[in-house]
Amino acid sequence: MSEFLEEVPEVGAEGGGGVAITLPPIERIRFEVWALAWPVILSFGLDSILGLSSMLMVGRLGADAVGAVGLATQILGAVRAGIAAVGTGTIALVARYMGANDRDSAEEVLKQSVVFGVLVSTIIAIPVIIFAHPLMGVFQVHGRMADMGARYLQVVMLSEPFQGIFLMCASALRGAGDTRTPLWIGGIIDVLAIFLNYVLIFGKCGFPALGVDGSAVATLLAIAFGGILFFWALSIPGMVLNFRWRGLWPDFSLGRRILGVGNPAAIEQLLIQFGFVAYVGFITRYGAKEIAAYFIGVRILALSFLPGFGFSAASATLVGQGLGAGDPKFARKAGWEATRMSIVLMTAMGLLFIVFAHWIAALFIDDKQVIAYTVQFMYALAAAQPLMAIDWTITGALRGAGDSQFPLYGSLAGFYGMRLFLTILIWYHGGSINYIWWSLLADYIVRSIVKVWRFQTGKWETIEV
Repeated sequence: MSEFLEEVPEVGAEGGGGVAITLPPIERIRFEVWALAWPVILSFGLDSILGLSSMLMVGRLGADAVGAVGLATQILGAVRAGIAAVGTGTIALVARYMGANDRDSAEEVLKQSVVFGVLVSTIIAIPVIIFAHPLMGVFQVHGRMADMGARYLQVVMLSEPFQGIFLMCASALRGAGDTRTPLWIGGIIDVLAIFLNYVLIFGKCGFPALGVDGSAVATLLAIAFGGILFFWALSIPGMVLNFRWRGLWPDFSLGRRILGVGNPAAIEQLLIQFGFVAYVGFITRYGAKEIAAYFIGVRILALSFLPGFGFSAASATLVGQGLGAGDPKFARKAGWEATRMSIVLMTAMGLLFIVFAHWIAALFIDDKQVIAYTVQFMYALAAAQPLMAIDWTITGALRGAGDSQFPLYGSLAGFYGMRLFLTILIWYHGGSINYIWWSLLADYIVRSIVKVWRFQTGKWETIEV
């Protein structure tokens, strides 16, 4: 936990072991939210810098290369929905157990989440590797772009078991209130990945220039190292959680609990990612320049998403621990405070990107038309930042409470009922790509309204996990 949580000797808690934690005073909740959020913001910031750096390097190879990596990454997002189920359940259960001062049970959840994370990611990876080329064909792209994207996808999917380890360990630690260990491990991996991308894409340090294939190999090596590094870190005595090697086999009863909490989140991610496949499919019908603009814009504006990630993690942790400690008032306060802070920071970052949109877009590619499309996309996404802040942070709060089903309804209503529906209409009537960019604003309006209403009802306070 952060410095605002007091360590106290544990008295009479079943299976607790060691020291227990108490919730911070409610009047200091803002400091606690920030103490938990900033390492996550910085951690995802480093990930975004990696994404930007790799896109800058791939961008030197042309629009086809940018499109290939972007489309492959879109598929990666879709197939990782199963891992999202394990991660969401892990955060909720670990937070509840830590709030109830039951570290032994929290460590058992960590162990089983790693076991099931590796199993799920391996099962997912095999068919994706085999059917990589047909999957790229879903986007109606062919030739050089399709071939590069399929090879990139096949190589990166080899890292999925290590990705499962990485994500489950990070999720468990964040649920326990340790957001700093994932930060420093992620920082090491991101620096390594940037270096390897530079070396392997352009052929430095005596290596051949591999182009897009080099970016894929760099990602594989960095993620594999990250999974190993997490195992080492969690073996250090004194960590908030330790990984137990003893009895390392699947516990299907606990596995069902973890997946039971996380399944709605996985279904949400799966359906949203499939929706994105359709959404991007309509963009590809406009041409390679529009595809490149979309993925460049997403990479750039990923930096403005960072407060949403951080405050979502903070609200999930504190809401879960508040409920585990039997203090729903604390949980409510944490959720609303995290949301307010997220809105302020994401709005400010969105404004900065609007002001400097053209200059930033020009860093990635020298095609004037791609730059123009990218700028318009950045304007639309920047305008949606306050709504995204609400959506992500309230979703984190609900999932931390174990209420992962209702965010599914809100996300599907917004994405399918508004964004995808409007995109189909715009494309059918021959509308500009810029109109499609702005359809996302309607999406996040609906999501925010639905999820805020759910949080206000307080029904999530009585959910058992």
